[in-house]
Amino acid sequence: MGVVLLVLLIFLFILSFTLGRYYVSPSEVIHILFSHIFTNVPPSIPDSVVMQIRLPRILAAMLVGATLSLAGASFQGLFRNPLVSPDILGVSAGAGFGAALAILFSGSRFTIQISAFCFALLAVTIAYAVSRVVKGHDNLSLILAGLAISSLFNASLSLMEYVANPVDQLPTIIYWLMGSLASLSLEDMFIAAVPMVIGIIILLLMRWRFNVLAMGEEEAQSMGVNVSQFRIIIVICCTMISAAAVCISGIIGWVGLVIPHISRLLVGPDHKRLLPVCLLLGALYLLLIDDIARTASSLEIPLGILTAMIGAPFFIYMLSRRGKGWT
Repeated sequence: MGVVLLVLLIFLFILSFTLGRYYVSPSEVIHILFSHIFTNVPPSIPDSVVMQIRLPRILAAMLVGATLSLAGASFQGLFRNPLVSPDILGVSAGAGFGAALAILFSGSRFTIQISAFCFALLAVTIAYAVSRVVKGHDNLSLILAGLAISSLFNASLSLMEYVANPVDQLPTIIYWLMGSLASLSLEDMFIAAVPMVIGIIILLLMRWRFNVLAMGEEEAQSMGVNVSQFRIIIVICCTMISAAAVCISGIIGWVGLVIPHISRLLVGPDHKRLLPVCLLLGALYLLLIDDIARTASSLEIPLGILTAMIGAPFFIYMLSRRGKGWT
């Protein structure tokens, strides 16, 4: 299954460069990409379209889809709950508030991304601290603290929207919240890619421990797994990669909830296979969604709208199976 997904991802990666108002053939795309690796390429319109406009967007779509899916599968495995998604601890709410705050007081793209990333981390940090103060640091108290902090940051986001200038600031906030990869540069993508890649590597290296944890915390401890330490590492990694994804893409829901379920249907609940498949399928899924978003109409469709239109019906289908997809 992993090989099939990888082949499909490579095929869609090349195909995505050819989509758009300015047509670039697949052979021309491959030639431009290899030319930039091995030689200096003189400026041209096809080269600018491929390297400066479409390449950052395509890489970002793959990376954001992969990280959100991996974070969703990791959180579902950690909390042993199929309804958990990457924003359960307040990542999206914190990022949304941070972005809105930066739009009100600055407006620069770099400031918005940094503010969204920092407030996403802050929201999860507060949620974790509250869970320890209220009732130790078990899974249930952490989830409940995350829901409370999410509600608090969502209320603060509504306040930002209320006081925003309705002519320019409010539309910018609303558009950011709906999710988009337009106007990304390679520099933006590479800066966000650093924490994403680090988090992805750590999660993949620790994927076998999810199988041990699935047998229960006491059994995991008896087999040498430090559950408290493992929980902290997973929360930090998932928060870091989710925050980095949200800060460059805006809030794109349902990916981290739906893709792990589809992956589980394809390869089963073994996390040694589930997490790599989640990674590939998430990248494939969001790249396809982004291709649809920028080609389906003359105006670009926000990614959050498309993922919700696909994710919600699929989730209803999963509910109709009465949990058969979660074993």
